[in-house]
Amino acid sequence: MRILPIFSWIVVLWTAKVFLLSLPYKFTLHPDTQHIFGMIGEWMKGILGDSIGSWFANYGSYAVGGVELVTSLILLSPAAFWLLKKMNLLQSAPSRSVMHAIGGLAASGVMVGAAFFHLATPLGIEVIHEGKSDGGSLFYAAVSIAILGFVLFIANYRAYKSTVTQ
Repeated sequence: MRILPIFSWIVVLWTAKVFLLSLPYKFTLHPDTQHIFGMIGEWMKGILGDSIGSWFANYGSYAVGGVELVTSLILLSPAAFWLLKKMNLLQSAPSRSVMHAIGGLAASGVMVGAAFFHLATPLGIEVIHEGKSDGGSLFYAAVSIAILGFVLFIANYRAYKSTVTQ
């Protein structure tokens, strides 16, 4: 079953690219990030109350960015484990299939949340800020990672279970 590791790494690299390249925007409160999280925070105020909505508007980008960073580290960890084992600095490590299953589930979960906020709030599929549109790129990236992350989880979980039961 050589196709699964190749597929896994392609999905991992796409996911990590999207997550890691968005971190400077989330962690520095770029104006586009403030617009997106502020709009969602305002919507949340009407549903969950002022305190939760205000918190999300002010700190949501840090929370989401933190989850995306940890998820990227989980997804990329098999490469680090492999290198550490080659350098004789590590005796054993979790398998690639376990780490990709966990990371795929986490990536899918955070991106289902992102897609939900695009669809359920005034944010919309196409984010428009200061007269400029993203053409839906944030939404489509979220949907692709939500789907691919879940497929990554299922495929790698099944592969892991098949090695454990043998």
